[in-house]
Amino acid sequence: MLDANDPQARNSLLYYVCYYQSSPGDPAHGAIQPAELPSNMEWTPSRGHELVFSQTHSVYWVRLNVQNSGKERQLWYLNLNYPLLDEVTFWQGDGPRDVLVTGDQHRFQARAVDYRYFLLPIHLNSGESRSITLRIRSSGALNIPLQLETPAEVIAQSNHLAISHGLFYGAILVLAIFNLLLFASSGTFYYLHNAFYMGTMGLFLFAMGGFANQYFWPEHPAFANTFIPLSLILCGLSMTLFGRSFFEVERHTRADKTLKAITWLCVGVIGLTLVLPYNQAILLNTLLGLIIIFILSVIAVSRWREGYQPAKWYVLAWVIMAAGALIYAAAAFGYLTDFMARESLMLMAIGGQVILLNYAMVQRWRLMNNKLLEVEQEARTDLEYKVHERTAQLRSTMRELENANRKLATLSLNDPLTGLYNRRHMDNILPELCAEARRTGQPLSLGLVDVDHFKAINDTWGHGFGDICLQTIADIVSRHAKRPRDVAIRFGGEEFALLLPGTDMKGAQKVCEALLEDLRATVVNAPDGATAKLTMSAGIALMQPNEDQQAFFERADSALYKAKARGRNQTAIAES
Repeated sequence: MLDANDPQARNSLLYYVCYYQSSPGDPAHGAIQPAELPSNMEWTPSRGHELVFSQTHSVYWVRLNVQNSGKERQLWYLNLNYPLLDEVTFWQGDGPRDVLVTGDQHRFQARAVDYRYFLLPIHLNSGESRSITLRIRSSGALNIPLQLETPAEVIAQSNHLAISHGLFYGAILVLAIFNLLLFASSGTFYYLHNAFYMGTMGLFLFAMGGFANQYFWPEHPAFANTFIPLSLILCGLSMTLFGRSFFEVERHTRADKTLKAITWLCVGVIGLTLVLPYNQAILLNTLLGLIIIFILSVIAVSRWREGYQPAKWYVLAWVIMAAGALIYAAAAFGYLTDFMARESLMLMAIGGQVILLNYAMVQRWRLMNNKLLEVEQEARTDLEYKVHERTAQLRSTMRELENANRKLATLSLNDPLTGLYNRRHMDNILPELCAEARRTGQPLSLGLVDVDHFKAINDTWGHGFGDICLQTIADIVSRHAKRPRDVAIRFGGEEFALLLPGTDMKGAQKVCEALLEDLRATVVNAPDGATAKLTMSAGIALMQPNEDQQAFFERADSALYKAKARGRNQTAIAES
């Protein structure tokens, strides 16, 4: 009888446990409750040894007697710290509420507590004792790591595990996303394969730890079991793809053919995993995974000996991975005790491997960068030699090119008729001036000016005279854009614009009215001896805080239409 109030007794729980292994054909194998067990059944005391069994078809019965020697009713939890058990049934009395049927062949809600391990709450009154019986069956290996804990101990252990697992899975997720971003920016496939490997390895450990069953598919226990060998073979596939791209294996070599064969073998085994029983699929995929690790290690050593330095870190990473995987597999298949410790060891091994793999990729990038620098140096030397030979020709060509570029820039940004800047220059400079005004808080004004009744001038005296008028107007507009930063633009047929940085509404209105007055006083002689008087209408807008350039321009344009509607030959101010 174990005194639940005694911490030393609880820590020595396995000295109070008896078990019975019932093989197929044994009467206890078909029993579904303790009352059906044979009366002459001989229980085996565990004597402090963990209950760990390799793959078996037997049903295991476990019994523990517990009492509360305290003076108050208290709660304890019997904790079965192994999530991969198909069927687990707890009895702590004869009532229907004293029976708990659970396991990962059942929906997750069948558990007494929403937790990845199996927790059985035990309430004991003062002086009360109970006999607790467990019936356990699993198609894979069978671990029965039992602990009797107070609620505070359960919470403390859960908090420690949450921190360690959160750090591990968070780091894996961040590195996987980082490698995906590197792939998206560089198009280098080994970044994608590395992200694929870290994702599948993280999912496999997530499933082995019981988290996937708890959070991903609690309503689908069959798929939860299938997903473990499925994620394992996906790990093997991702390891192969990453190794093949990382090693830069030449095509049609023995290593290349071997890795291609393993890739297609993994694809075939993925389909086979979906139809095989769990115990066969997990055994097959674990064996294949270990073979893949061995083959990749051999290829890595070979590449290292060929002088490929990043392979050195890859070999070290896989040595750590192989050691952790062997120990973890031995614990998962029931050949080693203390599964939780092996799980922590596996997490550390994977963490170390991921760090070394990413460091190996850094070394590979450095090697490629050095090669590029060598190529660049060779190209520079060759270029200098050619430049020395053709200096005269190149200088002449550069002068011609410079002149052509200058002419091209002038043609592309200036109006050929008036010499003012054109609409393209306005599209380039207006966003810059708007951004500067928003950043500095300085005013920015825009004046849009349009010649009144210009079509009548063209219809009366022809387009040639119209061009002379436009040139005259352009000269006047240029005269009134006095300051170094003022910009005069012809952005349409008879439409002009004035961009006035650092000028408020009053100053902009003064400039536009002076422009209109100057044009009124200007007389242009027509070809037939008549005189043509020109007038213009102007719309003015002051840029508002947080206003974009499109809205700014549209307000100035609306003001221009307002001036036209009022009778032309005047200025109008845009509404705020």
